[in-house]
Amino acid sequence: MIKKIFIEIPSWLGDAIMATPAIQNIIKTYPEAKITLLGSFVSTQAFQGYPNIEKIIVDNTKKSGNRYKNLISLAKSIGKVDLAISFRRSFSSKFMMFFIKAKNKFNYKRLTKEEIHLCIRYNDFINKVLKLKNEVGDLKLYFKPFLYSKPTLGINPGATYGSAKRWYPEEFAKVAITLASKYDIVIFGGPSETDIAKDIENELIKNNILNYKNLAGLTTIPELIEKIAGLSLFITNDSGPMHVAAAYKVKTVAIFGPTKFTETNQWKNDKNGLIVTKNLDCAPCMKRECPLKHHNCMKLVTANDVMSSISKLEE
Repeated sequence: MIKKIFIEIPSWLGDAIMATPAIQNIIKTYPEAKITLLGSFVSTQAFQGYPNIEKIIVDNTKKSGNRYKNLISLAKSIGKVDLAISFRRSFSSKFMMFFIKAKNKFNYKRLTKEEIHLCIRYNDFINKVLKLKNEVGDLKLYFKPFLYSKPTLGINPGATYGSAKRWYPEEFAKVAITLASKYDIVIFGGPSETDIAKDIENELIKNNILNYKNLAGLTTIPELIEKIAGLSLFITNDSGPMHVAAAYKVKTVAIFGPTKFTETNQWKNDKNGLIVTKNLDCAPCMKRECPLKHHNCMKLVTANDVMSSISKLEE
């Protein structure tokens, strides 16, 4: 009888959201079990309101003292569980899992080198270790969408992983200016992305666009999710917020350059999500910064390319 489950989720917001179909299948398989969830501050914030989750722990083991000593203490604090599952494959995760008292415990492993979506990878892992045959469901978050007074366009110019994933502020601004007569505009971004957001805001001001809000650096993760969930249209780089939009089936144009859209594009948002990419020979390089110094995978994407995709979504 499985009564207590420990789950370590991915550290990145987007990866954590892509693990939700697999986590939903764990909950479906053991509906009476109580779950202890561990992850980064950002990723755990997305799991507020999740059914069956009894306790959420933020992993702060990097912040002070000897990390591995902290990981041992963390593992022991969790207590005895019937099942322990980690969606991470780092050494530190395997080290911590060694000290968790569990009847059964499993660390995430890639089961194939084939390029398949991360949602499928995570679900295949759960199916294998728990001997299940569950299909991959939808992304699932438990936040109520914000209710805007008018149709609203969201712009997300940041990407936490690195500069290589970021399209250019002036191009985002061109799209926003073109659409400002149809939509109110909200600019999103984390605390480290306020400069990019301000560049877009300055372009809007220069063009006398006043129906906008710049929320970069001003939202909590739950507020970010609620605001994205209520949008009419979203333009974004490959990022965590892109997966938030996918969870709520928001019409989205996602700009991909150095990353594998076959593995991390919006899951089950085919009718509402389109990708813009140039499919260059040097892509996907999977680097944080362009190793060739030209950044053509993003530089060659124009506002017209994005507008063309938006037109298809609005048909």
